[in-house]
Amino acid sequence: MEARRWIEGITFPESRPLIDVSQAAPVEPPTEALRKAIAQFAVEMTSAHLYGPVLGLPDLRSEVAEQWSESYGGEVTAADVAITSGCNQAFVAAMATLAGARDEVILPIPWYFNHKMWLDMSGIRTIPLPCEMGMVPDANTARALVNDRTRAIVLVTPNNPTGAEFPRDTIREFFDLCRDAGIALIVDETYRDFHSVSGAPHDLFSDPAWRDTLIQLYSFSKAYRLTGHRVGTLAAAPERLYQVEKFLDTVAICPNQLGQFAALWGMRNLGQWLAGERAEILSRRAAIESEFGNLAGWEILCAGAYFAYVRHPFSEPSNELAKRLVRDASVLALPGTMFSPDNDPLGTECLRIAFANIDKAGIGMLADRLAALAS
Repeated sequence: MEARRWIEGITFPESRPLIDVSQAAPVEPPTEALRKAIAQFAVEMTSAHLYGPVLGLPDLRSEVAEQWSESYGGEVTAADVAITSGCNQAFVAAMATLAGARDEVILPIPWYFNHKMWLDMSGIRTIPLPCEMGMVPDANTARALVNDRTRAIVLVTPNNPTGAEFPRDTIREFFDLCRDAGIALIVDETYRDFHSVSGAPHDLFSDPAWRDTLIQLYSFSKAYRLTGHRVGTLAAAPERLYQVEKFLDTVAICPNQLGQFAALWGMRNLGQWLAGERAEILSRRAAIESEFGNLAGWEILCAGAYFAYVRHPFSEPSNELAKRLVRDASVLALPGTMFSPDNDPLGTECLRIAFANIDKAGIGMLADRLAALAS
């Protein structure tokens, strides 16, 4: 929201329209087939306009459980699944069951800023975990940060803001660490559908005791362009979901009913379409890696899913550069300082480029403007 204020009242020249690479969300509506299904639900299904179960539609919970069991090679039941009003709500609902004021949660840096903001507002202390080569955190480094106030470690993979895809072995190492320490591992897989590697990104659900440690989050917003409908999921032990239900009942009572019907229809009917969306995102990732590879002074530290995390060549910190990009290049991007602690030097050196909403021509135009800025 702060970045959106930078463009308020600005008229960009026709020869240099705004390139917005700030927001990590689809800007197009759902596919026409899904929109028609939503319209049909709105007209024909009375229940789409009434309160529903706090933990979500039983059919959607069952569909998630079935598909997760198949895709991850484990056992997930409907009783393990809650439907939430977006993935951010899934995170805060999970956190409400885990930690309170003066407790600690470990977040790899750069972090997803909404996670950090919620911890701050809840009085929970955030413990930064610096990432290693490839913007991947290390479980052994995290182990030294765990103490008797630690309640959870949070992994976002593919990552926001860096795009890093954490290796299966790394995710497993964090799971083992959290299990040994008696804390929760939260794995946010909002961008799972755009992973560059086919197949399950981890094997945690195949562990018969996964419920003792794992809390998995997911969003339908990116997969089916349902951003305005606010539908996410939380997979965890039924005992935890009993506590989650209390939180959700006091906040939203139930998830958006129409959005849930849309998500269920998407899961059952849009598998091939979603595969095409993934292929397009991967082609844009290749394009941005190619363009920045030829951009003098710039360095891609990581790219994946919707994002590229890039080091800029300028002496000014990224929070000042981002504002200059609006003024001098008609480019809106987020500075690394929004994803890092105040004392983190990498944050001042980097920008997050959310490239999913610009095509290959737009990526080329972005590179041209950044090149001109340096000349």
